[in-house]
Amino acid sequence: MLTKFLLFLAVLFSPSVFASTSGSSGQLLDLTATTAGYLALFIFVFSYLLVMGEEVIHLRKSKPVLVAAGLIWGIIGFIYVQNGMSELSEAAFKHNLLDYAELFLFLLVAMTYINAMEERQLFDALRAWMIGRGFSLRTVFWLTGFMSFFISPIADNLTTALLMCAVVMKVGGINHKFISLACINIVIAANAGGAFSPFGDITTLMVWQKGVVQFSQFIDLFIPSLVNYIVPATIMSLFVVNRTQKVQEEKVIMKRGAKRIVGLFLLTIATAVCTHTFLGLPPVLGMMTGLGFLQFFGFFLRMTFDKSVAKKRKLAERAQDEKRLTYLGHVVPFDVFTRIARAEWDTLLFFYGVVLCVGGLGFMGYLSLVSEAMYTHWDVTYANIAIGVLSAIVDNIPVMFAVLTMNPDMGLGQWLLVTLTAGVGGSLLSIGSAAGVALMGQAHGVYTFAAHLKWTPVIALGYAASILVHLWLNASLF
Repeated sequence: MLTKFLLFLAVLFSPSVFASTSGSSGQLLDLTATTAGYLALFIFVFSYLLVMGEEVIHLRKSKPVLVAAGLIWGIIGFIYVQNGMSELSEAAFKHNLLDYAELFLFLLVAMTYINAMEERQLFDALRAWMIGRGFSLRTVFWLTGFMSFFISPIADNLTTALLMCAVVMKVGGINHKFISLACINIVIAANAGGAFSPFGDITTLMVWQKGVVQFSQFIDLFIPSLVNYIVPATIMSLFVVNRTQKVQEEKVIMKRGAKRIVGLFLLTIATAVCTHTFLGLPPVLGMMTGLGFLQFFGFFLRMTFDKSVAKKRKLAERAQDEKRLTYLGHVVPFDVFTRIARAEWDTLLFFYGVVLCVGGLGFMGYLSLVSEAMYTHWDVTYANIAIGVLSAIVDNIPVMFAVLTMNPDMGLGQWLLVTLTAGVGGSLLSIGSAAGVALMGQAHGVYTFAAHLKWTPVIALGYAASILVHLWLNASLF
């Protein structure tokens, strides 16, 4: 039985089944119109359908794409071995793996810092501050929206959306209509804010690391991104009842070192920027150096932990502060490696699968076909606008990775346009961005695909307006 199966594979993927540009000359094989190519496409599409159905089938999104990546590159490897060209497929795989490694390490450091801030209760203190002010629902709607817009360029849109969602759910209580509208508003704001910063979204990070847009040039997208948020938010705010929701006030005490960790995170970002700008080296070098900063600070917190707790306990006893005494009884030393362990590993592994799958399909020749169809036969502006609409259906990460792999010949204005559309286009549907998918889980049954879909025409107005503003405001860059 095994012999028959191997014989079937040999026939299926034999050199006669597909066309070769030139085997001996070292050129790549064109597998786009072959059984092997169609099989690879089917594997990728099927795995992505499983990813899109994660909320229904409860299958982690990393699992199908990990298997798909292995199968696609297995097909490629088998074919290239048959043609005596295994060194080409090996080099291509290593190139894609290096792209992922840079992205993985960069995100790992960023996630570690965000988790460290969360562990030091920085985000809890921010939430308590907002709740304690007694804002009206419409004020909370705008406040969480603008905070999402301005925090996401630093923290990233996913983390920002989760934080703001926690706020609106606590403020909204049983007011599901408000929570649903506020969640939609947060997703739009977080995605729009992430579009004008290399750290705001995975797609902008990929564009920056590729070198097609420099760090300082992302600021040209600030006003178009702001318009993308303001237009739908203004319309949706009219449907928010302007009354105050009574909630129980809470007091949160930030743990020692919380503000200094924020400072170290900003220093780490500055190190990454300088590494890329002045040294010509990948930004990941600066980020990993910043992880070293955090580790040294963690060592300092551990070494001075007992002395610090004893000092604060005496002050609390003098002031008869029972809450602080209770809090001090639950304080534990800071450990960097526990923060690393709490990184979103499913997301990190999902990126591996996506990068390798798209890289494999590109190696087969499919991205060249797409590039030919969109960036040769279409006007480049229309092609970049279509990329944004596509990112609402298919996650913007594989879409942007595909564009970067195609590497069409475009000016800075067009690269900024596709960065904008891929970032904010995901707001058109709840499944179009990591922020939307995460909030469907956090506000389960309240913020849903159908609830978001009702406001898609309004969000599309913001999408169109941001594009027009970019084309007008940054006309000199085209």
